Amino acid sequence: MEFIFMLTQNDRTIPNALDVLHEVSKTGLRHIGFKDVGATPDLQRSLTAAAREAGMTVYLEVVSVDKEDELAAVDAAIAAGVDWIVGGKFADEVTARLKGTRIKFAPFPGRVVGHPSTLEGSVEEIAAHARALVATPGVSGVDLLAYRHSGVDPLELTRAVAAAIDAPVIAAGSVLSEQQVHGLAAAGAWGFTIGSAIFEGVLPGNKDVAAQVRTALSFAQGASV
Repeated sequence: MEFIFMLTQNDRTIPNALDVLHEVSKTGLRHIGFKDVGATPDLQRSLTAAAREAGMTVYLEVVSVDKEDELAAVDAAIAAGVDWIVGGKFADEVTARLKGTRIKFAPFPGRVVGHPSTLEGSVEEIAAHARALVATPGVSGVDLLAYRHSGVDPLELTRAVAAAIDAPVIAAGSVLSEQQVHGLAAAGAWGFTIGSAIFEGVLPGNKDVAAQVRTALSFAQGASV
């Protein structure tokens, strides 16, 4: 089970993201991300360079609502040289942009609305959409807002999506506890993200950011046993 620490709060990259990245660089963290909202192209480049220097894989999650903004975010992420672009609703246009790059892409399955993003659709619809997305050249996985869906069981949804595709399922948004992480792992998720909960000190243990990141890493390690 992989943990991706998001330098974000309320679906927006935090202003001091670069300082926090340096703060967590010695925790053993291997995956770090940020959102397009709140991250200027210059900040994206600085974050990517610093994360690379620390040996981390870099994720840009697209949460912009409009197509024009999403594609501008993708162009900025390509220029920054991130490893993964996750999220986003316009998969055909994004895969066209990514041709010739080494960037992996994991879009949102299902109907994603608003900001902060929420997920809509039945379990069957979302699993079918995930299957269709992964069949698209240039798509490497899906970014599943399992705990941002108010109408279905998040673990049932994760199981259905993981069974539908042979590709990573990243559980994104509103993961707050070790129980959730273990449930997601058992349901077939490849990884999970946490951002706001860490900055709000929601996880057990000390409340500084580095300690909260270590707690999330322990959740991931326990789920992998």
